[in-house]
This record gives sequence, structure tokens and C-alpha cells, in this order.
Amino acid sequence: MTKALKQLLEGSVTLVAGLALWLFTGDVELPVVTLTKVGVVMMCWGGAQLLYGSYLGVAGQRSKG
Repeated sequence: MTKALKQLLEGSVTLVAGLALWLFTGDVELPVVTLTKVGVVMMCWGGAQLLYGSYLGVAGQRSKG
């Protein structure tokens, strides 16, 4: 598994998990954090991982070609 593929896989799983938290935990209250805000942060982090994985994939193709 290449580093780019690993980043893309981790990013997509993190993004989907964050989306699930954001959509389905609106009525859950915890004393320290709000799960909907954690979901938004996870979606941002997953999006960043997807962008980085895409960059690694494109940069790897350019160096091989």
C-alpha cells in the first residue's frame, strides 16, 4: 500500500465518520465536548488527508513519468 493510497483511505474513513457524527449526534450532550463540533473537525481533517493523498498521488506519478 502506497503512502498516497493510505492517506486517501484514512481521509475518506475520517470524513465519513465525521459526517455521521455531525448528522446523527445533535441531541447527544457530553459535559466536555459537543459531538457535532467533533464531527466538523473530523470532516475537515479527513478533507485535508484526502487533499494530501491526492497531492502525493499526483507527485508520485510525475516523478515516475
